[in-house]
Amino acid sequence: MHAYRSHTCGELAEAHVGQSVRLSGWINRKRDHGQLVFVDLRDHYGLTQCVVDSSDPGFAAVEATRLESVVTITGTVLKRSDETINTALPTGHVEVRIENFEVQSAADTLPLQVNSDADSGEETRLRYRYLDLRRTRPHDNIMLRAKIIQSIRARMVAQDFTEFQTPILTASSPEGARDFLVPARLHPGKFYALPQAPQQFKQLVMVSGFDRYFQIAPCFRDEDSRADRSPGEFYQLDLEMSFVEQQDVFDAVEPVIRGVFEEFSDKKVDQEFIHIPFAESMLKYGNDKPDLRIPIEICDVTDIFRGSGFSIFAKAVEGGSVVRAVPGPKCGSRAIADRMNSWAQSEGAPGMGYIIYGDGEARGPVAKALGPEKAEEIRLATGVGDGDAVFFACADEAAAAHLAGRARVRIGEEQGLIDENVFRFAWIVDFPMYERDETTGKIDFSHNPFSMPQGGLKALQEQDPLTIKAWQYDLVCNGVELSSGAIRNHLPDVMYKAFAIAGYDSQVVDDKFPAMINAFRFGAPPHGGIAPGIDRIVMLIADEPNIREVILFPMNGKAEDLMMAAPSTVDDSALAELHIRRAPVPKKS
Repeated sequence: MHAYRSHTCGELAEAHVGQSVRLSGWINRKRDHGQLVFVDLRDHYGLTQCVVDSSDPGFAAVEATRLESVVTITGTVLKRSDETINTALPTGHVEVRIENFEVQSAADTLPLQVNSDADSGEETRLRYRYLDLRRTRPHDNIMLRAKIIQSIRARMVAQDFTEFQTPILTASSPEGARDFLVPARLHPGKFYALPQAPQQFKQLVMVSGFDRYFQIAPCFRDEDSRADRSPGEFYQLDLEMSFVEQQDVFDAVEPVIRGVFEEFSDKKVDQEFIHIPFAESMLKYGNDKPDLRIPIEICDVTDIFRGSGFSIFAKAVEGGSVVRAVPGPKCGSRAIADRMNSWAQSEGAPGMGYIIYGDGEARGPVAKALGPEKAEEIRLATGVGDGDAVFFACADEAAAAHLAGRARVRIGEEQGLIDENVFRFAWIVDFPMYERDETTGKIDFSHNPFSMPQGGLKALQEQDPLTIKAWQYDLVCNGVELSSGAIRNHLPDVMYKAFAIAGYDSQVVDDKFPAMINAFRFGAPPHGGIAPGIDRIVMLIADEPNIREVILFPMNGKAEDLMMAAPSTVDDSALAELHIRRAPVPKKS
């Protein structure tokens, strides 16, 4: 018999009754019944109940061994009596009578409870992540992640994509977030950067004559943590295709994403990935990552308030503000309206006006000032009825969209309007190529600077930059942005002009992107791609609210690895070898 195990702890069944077996694993739980001690032995594959009698030579050793100690048990498989069968376990029809008990590794007193779903707090869980991962839910999440990645790989290969690995040490590139920098020992004063994404490399793969590339790519960005974003590093399904238009990328990605969600989730997966222009998404949903499970659409009622008797909004509209109306199904009460107003104030807004509809009339200060005809116009525009309400956000276009979008989600959550048993996907398309910085007034790229403008060079030469749309797109699921992508700018003259509009002269392009701009001079195919986030896909399928729950060894919200004590200080000798001098940390005023 093998030194450690003849079977796993998830394998034994009635067919094994009477056999002598050997199991190894962790003591998950012990139950002392006086003359009998029951041990639930756990390994990666499952649980098996083992039992020892007080007359057995190993009884004292079993009693004395702490939970989470690693042990090897040799014994005979017995059939459980009908009343003790545990149908919740695959091994629940049998147990192992312990005949030999050997401790492989004794456990100290545990800092967290492994055999329970009780939350020990994030700090403890991350500091002892190896213990936390023994727990069922975290363990299952990581196995789910591995299976999803395997499935994605198979689906990509089936579509004739080839997996390549791009460099990790590369040049710093202005891609929207801070780089992680690595000092170059052999080149004093110079630094490598960890890639924020393999963006330039995957485009160069296309220029090199390969046709369909993908990889499960690690990406590194020095940015703050959020519930749906891990600080430091993340993984994405990075892909690029030659000789494609936007729809070709969609046709390649949709079956992969749809198939993975269908394979690993019991929820309904909508078959249609609808297309929503960016401007429409901002108007109807208040953001560019709409949760389509909420059956509410915001609408513009600026013209109804223009010159109206509701002077606060009327004056604001004359000053350039807009008014967005948010339908509130089942919100037709003063208590709900007051709660929404208080919530809006907590969000930094002056408040939220409202109209309550019921018994064939419109009620509230806004309705009274507008008059019945305009109140009816709003009712028709929003589609509400008796027992409903309409809430208003009045501000500049961006602020009004933000408040209305947040209000839409809040109403959906509070009124139980969100269908929790479906995944709804959308492509957000027609992003603006440029935007104006509110602080500096400068025109800059609104999305990926390597995207092809719709209309090409002619659009850059003849149109107002703020009216130019780009061949850029985002994939959104249930209010979560899964990925961004674009048809790329592969023409040097178009790239120079695109960057010039954003205030970067040709020398900047040559200095910052030398490989790519030079490569484009030697024949570059039209190409495009996208990069769905692996962590976010797994988070949605696992139904976890925080992305750290689906990452093997995550950092905390302060970008610290509590388990490995990173980041850490290094010796002065190591810094000297890298030609780096330690500077004093500025004191906070």
